[in-house]
Amino acid sequence: MKLPHLLTSVFNLFFPNPCLGCGKTLHSNDNFLCMICDSEISITPFHLHRNNFVTEKFIGRAKINLGTAMTLFSKHGMMQHLLHQLKYNGKKEIGIYLGEKYGEILFQQSEYSSIDCIIPVPLHERKKEIRGYNQSEYFAIGLSNIIHKPILADGLVRLNLKESQTRKKRLERWKNVETDFDCLDEDALKNKHILLVDDVLTTGSTLDSCISILNQIEGVTVSVATISVVIH
Repeated sequence: MKLPHLLTSVFNLFFPNPCLGCGKTLHSNDNFLCMICDSEISITPFHLHRNNFVTEKFIGRAKINLGTAMTLFSKHGMMQHLLHQLKYNGKKEIGIYLGEKYGEILFQQSEYSSIDCIIPVPLHERKKEIRGYNQSEYFAIGLSNIIHKPILADGLVRLNLKESQTRKKRLERWKNVETDFDCLDEDALKNKHILLVDDVLTTGSTLDSCISILNQIEGVTVSVATISVVIH
């Protein structure tokens, strides 16, 4: 039974529900972001074009079918703040919200309707244990809620526990993830169109490593979607 509007207002006065973007108290009809912060999430048009900034990153490096990113990443912008909340502050609901928001747009495109399953870029088990979750899985959950396709969270495994990529330069990122992933059940992925998802696409080195493993499996088609992409 829902609380009457007056009682809800009193409750919010003593236990305010802050916007995860700006911190201001949300109205009762807001979800995790206020209307102003939500309006600052600018969706890229990459899903409308087979050739775009995301797919161009993989030319000559990794074979993908489709590639897209929900937003452009900018330092000190709204998306950086939301990704920090998702990745380091336990705000997993942000990942689901962004996945659902983008899923409503992405899966209107016929080219993405052939997706069979979603695989989030994995964390090493030790890092996942420390953080408590894999942020990319929650973006995958949001997408799956819209497309109604399974998430294969164990479709790939990360073999080596390495230091964070965040402050590494391009060449260092490449060396840090070389032969870093594996697939433990290739039969489960044969002849599948896989949507590989991650939080941020920077140099593409991590995704390259994942894609190279998946492309060795019989009949696999790989497409890529990330929450954000860094434009250099």
